[in-house]
Amino acid sequence: MLVQVRNRCSDYDSYRAARVKSLFNAESGANFALDAELAIEDWDWRIGAIVGPSGSGKTSLGALVFAGAEVYHEPEWPGDAPIVDAIGPGKDFNDVTAALAAVGLGDVPSWLRPYAVLSNGEKFRASLARVIADAPQRVVIDEFTSVVDRQIAKFGALAFQKAWRRTKGQAVLLTPHYDVLEWVEPDWIFDTATRTFDRRRLQRPSFDIEVWETDWRYWPAFEPHHYLKIGKMIAATNYVATVDGELVAHLAVSPAFHQGGCFRASRLVVMPEWQGAGVGMRFLNHVCERHLRGENRYGRPAPMLFHTSHPGLCAALRRDTRWIQKSAAMYGTNKGKSRRSLNAAAMRRGGAQLGTGYGGHLRAVQGFKYLGVPGNAETTPARRAFATPRTAGIIGGGQ
Repeated sequence: MLVQVRNRCSDYDSYRAARVKSLFNAESGANFALDAELAIEDWDWRIGAIVGPSGSGKTSLGALVFAGAEVYHEPEWPGDAPIVDAIGPGKDFNDVTAALAAVGLGDVPSWLRPYAVLSNGEKFRASLARVIADAPQRVVIDEFTSVVDRQIAKFGALAFQKAWRRTKGQAVLLTPHYDVLEWVEPDWIFDTATRTFDRRRLQRPSFDIEVWETDWRYWPAFEPHHYLKIGKMIAATNYVATVDGELVAHLAVSPAFHQGGCFRASRLVVMPEWQGAGVGMRFLNHVCERHLRGENRYGRPAPMLFHTSHPGLCAALRRDTRWIQKSAAMYGTNKGKSRRSLNAAAMRRGGAQLGTGYGGHLRAVQGFKYLGVPGNAETTPARRAFATPRTAGIIGGGQ
């Protein structure tokens, strides 16, 4: 398919315009032409990329790829509603939260804020979530990753491409940044700088994640990004994932031997700039597999229990064959029973009654149990070293 861009504007003859033409031997700034041979017909592609410097014709070319379809411009964001209401207003709640989680915007408090107060990185991911939720058959996205930190750009591109490939649509991404191409893995690339077309899938980079066994010392860095504000777990062993010394993820594990001889994992947090990189589930499964093999301070092999209210994480756990779902409670504990129990305990100690009790609120907590899969990659013994804090292994990431 030959796509021809022909842009025209007035050829100005003012004093300054004439002087520029004279100084720089420029005949005219009125015309721009670009011919692009895009061999994209008759095959089932999902993502294409048009890359090149500013002013090289990306936007004009993108507008013509789908027979003159307009480049996607996101609708206005309401200033008086959180983004969880603004995205896909007519769609199911689970579809909206799945779209937010799919593009790496898993920081739940940000769902409750209007678009205008989000950070640039959060705005970028929220816009991508809106595209995923709308799921148009054809879409052209201009200035893809242009206004965000380059690490967020890479992992946001990775998260978007994984989510978009689960739809039936075709997306063309216009960007001046070459560094995101291997993360978005486009099916084809047209470079407006060299005017060349390439039809191949790039291989995204990989990285190693170090997992350290530690205590609560690193929790203050992760706590602002956890959706619950509750106390620390009793008798917990903490695990922290790092990449090149940078904090990436956190998990705490406590014994729950009264619950069928299991352990209980909680406080799973992935730093916002690493969300969408595929780190969270790998990290969680790695720690759970270690406990299933008895590699813990108790030397006790036991399965792991994990409870969460996060819709995206619940969906991921249900998809993973290493996990089975054990419970789904729509409400918190019985408030009347909690009140009676607290007051009885207070009276035994000779104190005053404690009030109304806990529970009774709407909170869809879902419970899962890690059973593992014999022979999978996670059962390979992790490399051990003894430093402070003690390393708990290395797992691959980014694939």
